[in-house]
Amino acid sequence: MSFTQKVEKLCSDYELLISLKNAPTAQSNGIYQRWQLPIVTAEHTPVFWRYDLNEASNPFLQERIGINATFNSGAIYLDGKYLLVVRVEGNDRKSFFAVAQSDNGVDNFRFWDYPVTMPETDQPDTNVYDMRVVQHADGYIYGLFCTERKDLTRPEDLSAATAQCGIARTKDLVTWERLPDLITYSGQQRNVVLHPEFVDGKYALYTRPQDGFISVGAGGGIGWGLCDSMEKAEIKQETIVDGKAYHTIKEVKNGQGPAPIKTANGWLHLAHGVRNTAAGLRYVLYVFMTDLVEPWRVTHKPGGHFIAPQGSERVGDVSNVTFANGWIVNENNEVFIYYASSDTRMHVATTTIEQLVDYALNTPEDGLRSATSVNTLKQLIDKNMAFFSKTASKTKG
Repeated sequence: MSFTQKVEKLCSDYELLISLKNAPTAQSNGIYQRWQLPIVTAEHTPVFWRYDLNEASNPFLQERIGINATFNSGAIYLDGKYLLVVRVEGNDRKSFFAVAQSDNGVDNFRFWDYPVTMPETDQPDTNVYDMRVVQHADGYIYGLFCTERKDLTRPEDLSAATAQCGIARTKDLVTWERLPDLITYSGQQRNVVLHPEFVDGKYALYTRPQDGFISVGAGGGIGWGLCDSMEKAEIKQETIVDGKAYHTIKEVKNGQGPAPIKTANGWLHLAHGVRNTAAGLRYVLYVFMTDLVEPWRVTHKPGGHFIAPQGSERVGDVSNVTFANGWIVNENNEVFIYYASSDTRMHVATTTIEQLVDYALNTPEDGLRSATSVNTLKQLIDKNMAFFSKTASKTKG
């Protein structure tokens, strides 16, 4: 096969992958609908990102820049297009952001030609990742992300790092203005999310204070704080909105996913919870609702996980993980939940505002003990038995 033929095959195989039609899975739990195919994988990145297509400089057509994974994508709906700001991780372990676009939100995601050029601060990031994209009431689109740097207080430990919240804003997802990192007084920060509206005339943020780069320490939980400006964002006081809890899906740590969705019943939140197992940490997604006027006050807490890894989703670079930092509501109140599996690939699940509100309002809370779990189950059984008995008597009559 000639060099030209090899290039043509690479490109045709890529187009076949990009043009695959996705379909819902055969079963649904009535809350959301999973879709069969991953929507963005490392193979979805353009051929011209990975290969030098000039025979003179790459006669063996070797892959020059390897892409390891595409995951943890922010999401936004603009001009009728579904846009993911994807965390793309190279074989060199460095992550960067790139926009993938779809017309229908469930398949045919195609990356824009160039990745995001993210300006640096006077302290250059070693790594950036997991952007939450929020269209704020002030007219800007904000991207809040984790900026990772070497922990200079521990020079001898090459795994010691610091995590803080990087901030950038844009109008088109092409040109980004980098703002100073968020200042807080609680050590390190991950999973910081901007609330889409002003609260008491201030910018409101969901935080995740933690003691170390990986471990949240004795504190943690989803925090809440206000600041006067995003240009010099500083939160002087954090209040925990949703804390960790023993022997639950969020025993080790938890963090806000994307920005919450506003509904008539309250703000819908999607978050991740982490617990430890014999096989290592397990990340799942869960939902809660907060008050419309006081978004820091939790009103409903459905018990247990909302989405957990299933089947092939359980396998990847960091196995047994589902993570979401992007969801989209379109003009039909359809909700597209974009979640990553095992730090490797992106998936979609679809639902509606009505279904999510029903789930949030009517799913029992975690009773925190086996006995209360049994009592809750018995109440549902009793209700169904009474219904069956009533139905049977009507049928006989």
